[in-house]
Amino acid sequence: MSDSDAWAKACAEDLEAEKARRRAERGAEPGSAAEEFRKLFDAVADKVAGGLGGPLLGGISGQTVQQFVSQAKAVVEPVIERNPQVFDHLAAAGNELLAAYRSAVEGHETRWTRGGTVSEDDPRRAADGEDGPRGDEEGPGTGQHIDLD
Repeated sequence: MSDSDAWAKACAEDLEAEKARRRAERGAEPGSAAEEFRKLFDAVADKVAGGLGGPLLGGISGQTVQQFVSQAKAVVEPVIERNPQVFDHLAAAGNELLAAYRSAVEGHETRWTRGGTVSEDDPRRAADGEDGPRGDEEGPGTGQHIDLD
């Protein structure tokens, strides 16, 4: 075995040992989105069934709550088992939405912290050349009503 092979092997062993140490410190790594959803669902179901449901559900009997939780689990479990990739896609879509929201908020925050000035090429620039929006627009949209129904 050459020196470079020995060095690479020692580095790989050190890396694996460090990964094992960190796993032991932090506990188990998060699972797939489906597994995490199952854990969340189980935790919420346990809280509802374990007494939290009484005050929240208007004093419904514990047996009724337990029956409802069991029925909900019976419905959700097969969906999770048959379609785990759906939860991965939903998690990815949620991350994309969060990134888009952050981008939009950062843009607004930048304008707000600059004191509301509008750049030369911004279509919202006042017609008279003054800094600031024209005042006839409420936001960055086109001003057209969008019917979401």
